[in-house]
Order: sequence, then C-alpha cells, then structure tokens
Amino acid sequence: MNFLDALVDLLLEMAPWILLGFFAAGLLHVFVPKTLFRRFLSGGGVRSVFWGAMLGIPLPLCSCGVIPTAMGLRKDGASRGASVSFLISTPQTGVDSILATWSLMGLPFALIRPIAALITGLAGGIFVNWRTEKDEPKITGETPPEADGPKLTPFGKVRECFRYAFVEMLGDIGKWLTIGLILAAGITVLVPDGLFAGLETRPWLGMFAVLLLACPMYVCATGSIPIAAALMAKGFSPGAAFVLLMAGPATNLGAMLIVGKVLGRKTLVIYLATILAGALLTGLCIDSFCPREWFTLSATLRPACCGGHEDGVWAWVKILSAVLLVGLLVNSLILERFRNRKENEEMKENETGNSRTYQVTGMTCSHCRNFVEKSIRAVPGVEDVTVDLATGRAEVFGPADPEEVKKTVEEAGFEIE
Repeated sequence: MNFLDALVDLLLEMAPWILLGFFAAGLLHVFVPKTLFRRFLSGGGVRSVFWGAMLGIPLPLCSCGVIPTAMGLRKDGASRGASVSFLISTPQTGVDSILATWSLMGLPFALIRPIAALITGLAGGIFVNWRTEKDEPKITGETPPEADGPKLTPFGKVRECFRYAFVEMLGDIGKWLTIGLILAAGITVLVPDGLFAGLETRPWLGMFAVLLLACPMYVCATGSIPIAAALMAKGFSPGAAFVLLMAGPATNLGAMLIVGKVLGRKTLVIYLATILAGALLTGLCIDSFCPREWFTLSATLRPACCGGHEDGVWAWVKILSAVLLVGLLVNSLILERFRNRKENEEMKENETGNSRTYQVTGMTCSHCRNFVEKSIRAVPGVEDVTVDLATGRAEVFGPADPEEVKKTVEEAGFEIE
C-alpha cells in the first residue's frame, strides 16, 4: 500500500462519522442555551464539578478552543473546580470524535473515551476545590437574554447549525484533522508491521513513550484517532494508543501556559497531574483487564489486510462523504484567507486618530478570536473592535483606556502589546 492509498482509505473510513459528528455539534451549539452553563457551574461543591465535566464531554472543542470558553465561564460565575473539570474533560472527546473513534477503532474505545473524560474531570475539579483557595470569581453581572445570541427563525436555526458545524468549527480543527490523517498514513506506510510488537510484553514502556510525545504536541480529539490507530497497528498496545487519545488533545504547551497564568500554578499542576495519571491508569486498566479482541481496528489499518473495501450503498456513502469533507476543508481554507484579507483591508481603511492597534499573541482558533473581541468590547469607551486571527492584530475604536484594554486581554489569558 502506498501513501496515497493509505490516506484515501483513512479518509473513506472516517468521513461519514466526522460529518455526522460536526452536524451534531452544530445542533448542540444552536439548541443548548448558553445560560445553562452558568446555572449549573456556579458554586464550589461537587455538583458544579460534575456538571462541568458532563457539559464539556459532548462539546467538540479542542485544547485551544476550550481555554477561552472555560475562561468565559469562569468570569460568568463558574467555580474554579468546575472550570478545571470543564478544561480537562472537554478536549478529550466530543460527539464528532466519539463517532469517528467508533468507526476506526471500535465501540469499546468509543465508550471508554467519555467515561475516562468524566472520571478525570471529576477528579481534577474536586482536587482543585480541595487544595486551592476558596475564591469567588468576578461575575460580570446578570446574563442578559441576548447571551444566547439573537432570536432566530426555524430556518435561521438550521442555517446557523450548518454554518457553525461546517464553516466555523471545520475551520478551527480542519488543519489538525488533515495533519492527523497525513501522519497516520505516513506511519501506516513507512513503519514496518510489528516493529513495536515487543512492547506488548512491556506496555507501560509504550505508554510512557506515547505520553512524552503527546504532552507538548497539539492534536485535536478527532485528529488523534488515526494516529493512535496507526500506532496500534504497528505494535503498540490498546492502552498505549488510548494514552495518546486522552493526553494528546488535553495537553499542549500553549494551553498549559494560559491555565497557569489565569488559574494559577497550583491549579496547573493539578490539571496536568490529573490528565497524565488518568491517561496512564486508564491505559494500564485497558491492557490488564480488557480482552484484546475488544479492540479491533478497522480493516483499513490491519497489517494483513489487502483492501478493506466494501460494496453497495455504504461504499457510495463513504465516497460521497469523503468528497464532501475534502470540499468543505478546501472551502474553510479559502474562507479563512478571504476573511483575513478583508479584515486587514478594513483595518487600513479605518485607521484614524480614534483607534489604536494592539498585537495579541496566543490566539489559535476562532474561539480565541471571538473571546478576545468579546472581552475588549466590554471595556468602557470601546466603540468597536476588529481582531485578525492570522496576524494577531486588534484594532480598537473609541476613547478606551489602553491600560484597561491590556488588563482585560491579559485576564482572558492572552498576551498583548
């Protein structure tokens, strides 16, 4: 099998479930009220920590997108423990990654992912409430009715569902999903079958190796699936593959820096310890207590497989889904470049004595950009703001105090000059 064949097979196997997961994410975005989060995440008890994990598990946010969301919840009244529980559980899984995991790695993996996310989220949140100061977050006032967005007609809700799922969300994680597929295809073709078979007798060694690889790198929950499956096909144990599925999406250097800055070093230590210990313990439990036959890969990645192709209607569903997914990925790239160019032109046109340009660092997705814009708009004296994700430039209009703008952005977890 050459590289292109491996890449196409992976794409065919995952595309229908990825599209279905994106659509489910759009439904959650449109029909779950934002005020629901504030209602369930306030207070310092176990209840808020539990709901922080439960509300985060189905959301398809990566480790960069979850940061501004969690910081927004914190400002709106969520407890420190609930915020950490949300931070730990959300990037590990989501409706899109659960379905994609099922398609490529089997049902047991798909079930264990949300269970592990729930347990580690609860453990981290409860431990943070126990070991950190019982401070109260600054609540920015009562949540206005428009916090859930403008009222939409039934047609408008359907349109917003598709826009969020296949434009905004796909634009955020499309690059990382593509990288994950390319890496998995490269591993499938370049790494000899059975190269890591010796690790089956020492699974803990493979887990530590995967953990060292996963912690600093950035990979989303869906993008980690083909990489983990490819490693497992080359001899890594199911537990070691799960370590990548769990620790890879939940940790990266950027997320660690922001968590430490906004929530404190002690909270960062608990956050990392919970994820790393949870990944290793879950991996060891999988290898020690779960039958190996539970974890069967898709025929696409089996070493001895000579095709794995299917006939009939499902084969056409896979082909059409793959073509649609590739088209949507290309469309998101074009739209993002067009938006960046348009924002740069607007900044040049609007440069007046009543505006200031700031350089914001640390933004990695549209969630970050939207959170920065929302934070700056709340500063007294700000009349309008435009933030360009590609360059990090923020054009702020109005007689706002620059120090207040700087303070607000830094409290949100980003650097600004």
